[in-house]
Amino acid sequence: MSAAVHRAGYVAIVGRPNVGKSTLLNQLVGQKISITSRKPQTTRQRITGILTRDDAQLVFVDTPGFQTQQRSALTRIMNRSVTQSLQQVDVVLWVIEALKFNELDAALQRQLPDAVPVVLAVNKVDRLADKNAMLPFIADLSQRFSLKAIVPVAAQKGERLDELLKAVVPLLPEAPPLYGVDEITTSSERFMATELIREKLFRLLGEELPYASAVEIERFETVGNLRRIYASIIVDKASQKSIVIGKGGEKLKLVASQARRDMEKLFGSKVYLEVWVKVKSGWADSEATLRRMGIDV
Repeated sequence: MSAAVHRAGYVAIVGRPNVGKSTLLNQLVGQKISITSRKPQTTRQRITGILTRDDAQLVFVDTPGFQTQQRSALTRIMNRSVTQSLQQVDVVLWVIEALKFNELDAALQRQLPDAVPVVLAVNKVDRLADKNAMLPFIADLSQRFSLKAIVPVAAQKGERLDELLKAVVPLLPEAPPLYGVDEITTSSERFMATELIREKLFRLLGEELPYASAVEIERFETVGNLRRIYASIIVDKASQKSIVIGKGGEKLKLVASQARRDMEKLFGSKVYLEVWVKVKSGWADSEATLRRMGIDV
C-alpha cells in the first residue's frame, strides 16, 4: 500500500479592492493574519498565512487590491506586489464579488500568468437576494476564462471554504511541508503590530484619512512575556494630526487600546503600546519613508 500523497505550495489570493481577500485568508487560516475593514485597499503589502493539514500545507499570499490608476509610489509598489506574487506561486485564488464583475476584475484577469492554474472564488454569495442569478453568472465566467474551478463562497461566514480547499489542494505539487506545523504566518511580530494599528485607523477614522496615513514602529522590545511597542502614525497634514488625536486625545487612545488588545491575542503575551502622531508631507511618494515603514520599494 503506497503512502498517502502530501502536497505543499504557495497560493496567491488576488482580486480588485474590497472583494474580501483578507477576510478569506483569515478564515482559511483560522486566525487574524491580514487586517480587514469595510474600506477598500486596506492591504498594502503581501501577507502570508499558513494552513497545515494532514494531507497538505497551503501557504496563502494575500496581496493588495489591484488598481488601474497609478497615483503614487505606494500605489505602484502595491500593484508590483500583485504581479510579483503571481509569478512565484503554484496556484492563483482569484476572488471576485458575486454578480459584480467589472473592468477592474477584467484588468486583473489579464495579469494572470497562463502557466499557473486559477481557481475562482465568487465571494459574498450570502448577500444575494436572488441566488438563482448565480447560475448564468458562473456559466458566463466559465466560458470567458480558463479556470480550474469556480466555487461560490461566503468568506465572512466561513461558508463553503471546504469546497474551495478541495479545488485548490490537488493543484499543489507533491512536496513535504514548507514550514513548521505550528507556524501560521511568515510575517514578523513587528510587521503585524504595524498592521493592527493601521486596521484601527481604517475602522475608526473617516472615509479618506486612513489612505493618507501610515504606521511606523520606532521601537519593538521583548522582555520576558512583555512586548514594549512604540509606534508613530504618519499623516500628510497638520489638520489630519488633530483628527487622529481627537478631542482630548480620545480617538488616539481608542486606536491604541483596540490595537493593543488584538496584539495581546495574536502574540499571546502582555503588550505595552505607546502611539503618537507625526506629520510627514508626501510620505506616500517618498521611497525612503516607505522603506522605514518596512515596505519593499
